[in-house]
Amino acid sequence: MSGNEEERPERPSEVDGTAHLFLALGKILKVLRHNAGLSQAELSGLAHCSEDLISSMERGVRTPQPDFLVRVDPLVNAGGVLAAAADDVREALARARVRHPDWFRDFAHEEARAVALHYYAPQVMPGILQAPGYANAVFRHRRPLYDEATIEKRLTDRLARQAIFEKEPAPTMSFVIEEDVLRRPLGGRDAFREQLKHLIEVFKFRNVHLQIMPTDREEHPALGGEFTLLTLKGRREVAYIESYQHARIITDPEEVRMYTERYGIMRAQALTPRESLEFIEKLLGEL
Repeated sequence: MSGNEEERPERPSEVDGTAHLFLALGKILKVLRHNAGLSQAELSGLAHCSEDLISSMERGVRTPQPDFLVRVDPLVNAGGVLAAAADDVREALARARVRHPDWFRDFAHEEARAVALHYYAPQVMPGILQAPGYANAVFRHRRPLYDEATIEKRLTDRLARQAIFEKEPAPTMSFVIEEDVLRRPLGGRDAFREQLKHLIEVFKFRNVHLQIMPTDREEHPALGGEFTLLTLKGRREVAYIESYQHARIITDPEEVRMYTERYGIMRAQALTPRESLEFIEKLLGEL
């Protein structure tokens, strides 16, 4: 979920090294747009999408979708280069949806289908919010060390999960992130700056509510670790917890109620979304 789905050793079939495809496409798009003499705002108008989306794709924060590549190809005079990559991207995304390790796969499947998701992150940025540089640092510094192919595969899987932000209809999503997570610049100055900018972009989604839990709070209802609450259409809410190779989806109503209660109290204690945005913008200004 937030950073631990990398803990179990890889199976050979899970490694295929496609992460750089998504990052490279963003760089190619930026060069083509520049050569076509278009600003991000101008291209977003021609492509009927937001300027933020163009910016995110060029920086590798969000994955260019196959339909977008086909639509934008003639706009940047790509000569079919971007359109030709659409099938590869489609296949890579399809593979990523099913390549998660067995112990994490059930949650990844439910996450992609959920109509409501609520994440509590006490130690590291939730995986679904991680920018490429930050996620790369999470995997690269994990012990025992991963080889390069495994790092690439894990990064691909993590970025693919973020397709949920483009899902229609959009699920309700909220996050409570401990202040300490934002005080730990994983990946270094540049990677963490990218991460903070990514959080600010996520704030712009109307279906997403992000709150920071200040470290100076004297009371805390959930010191037992991270968890996620998720609801599928027509079904009751369930809870998901994970820790060092152990993952569990909780369905017992009474146990789920306890996690729901803890989450509700934390949201009341945390900074408001507006205050949280101001907090993140202040941190970004200090970098």
